[in-house]
Amino acid sequence: MSTEEVKRRIEAGLPGAYVEVRDFTGTGNHFEALIVSDKFAGLTAVQRHQEVYRTLGEAIGDQVHALTLKALTPEQYGQQR
Repeated sequence: MSTEEVKRRIEAGLPGAYVEVRDFTGTGNHFEALIVSDKFAGLTAVQRHQEVYRTLGEAIGDQVHALTLKALTPEQYGQQR
């Protein structure tokens, strides 16, 4: 799976989110992603990750073997910059 496809699926499942995806091994199945979304407000880290996993559906564990996530609200993202 390409980084563009991972990004597209996350953006489709979390409309309005800012998404960056990087293939950190060059193999097309180990990714890291930064996702910034208002939808994450009030959610725990586990719940945020579950939201992202839902956007990728059956690709998790199949085409995507590893996914390192940084899931932030816009406020949290602004504080890190």
